[in-house]
Amino acid sequence: MSAPGWSAVDDYIVDQLIGEDAVLDAALAHNREGGLPPIDVSPAQGKLLQLLAKGIGARRILEIGTLGGYSTIWLARALGEGGKLVTLELDPDYAAVARANIDRAGSGDAVDIRIGPACNTLEEMCAAGEAAFDFVFVDADKQNYAAYLDYAVRLARAGTMLVFDNVVREGGILDPDSDDPKVPGTRRLYEALKNNPRIDATAIQTVGRKKWDGFLLALVR
Repeated sequence: MSAPGWSAVDDYIVDQLIGEDAVLDAALAHNREGGLPPIDVSPAQGKLLQLLAKGIGARRILEIGTLGGYSTIWLARALGEGGKLVTLELDPDYAAVARANIDRAGSGDAVDIRIGPACNTLEEMCAAGEAAFDFVFVDADKQNYAAYLDYAVRLARAGTMLVFDNVVREGGILDPDSDDPKVPGTRRLYEALKNNPRIDATAIQTVGRKKWDGFLLALVR
């Protein structure tokens, strides 16, 4: 099946299992108006993230890479009353769009947006003894994926679920000499996980609106 077919199947999944959502549609529209790149997760992927977080009873969620807050809203909806989501964004303009989207979605009280280079923010969080997170979603610059893994583990507990997006890159991860700067960082993530005694992990390939890519899922032992 071709890429247009994959997208049509995604549309069918949304129609049958998820339904339209005016709040999330508005968030994507605001992102376009704000000039943000259209690289958000798909609705089916957003619902998957929500179900994973909800399924483990996540009370504290860490997201690395906010963009316009689309995935943030999906994840915030997985939190029970009193739950907290901390999301990290480099670009203050993107963060402002996300803040507006999240507030309109009614999740503003649950979401803490922290602006700046994620590695710096994560180091500060570790130094401050930030409480452990139950679920971590990483969808940011691939060059730092291995570093984000290290910080995620430091901010985790036994049983914390980690999810990394864009880990297949249309098969690009097979090419150690790829000229795509995102591939080496993604391959370093795999290398950091190989035989890692602290983490049990797998990756799955996905097709759909986001073309051919994949998620890496892991549990901290």
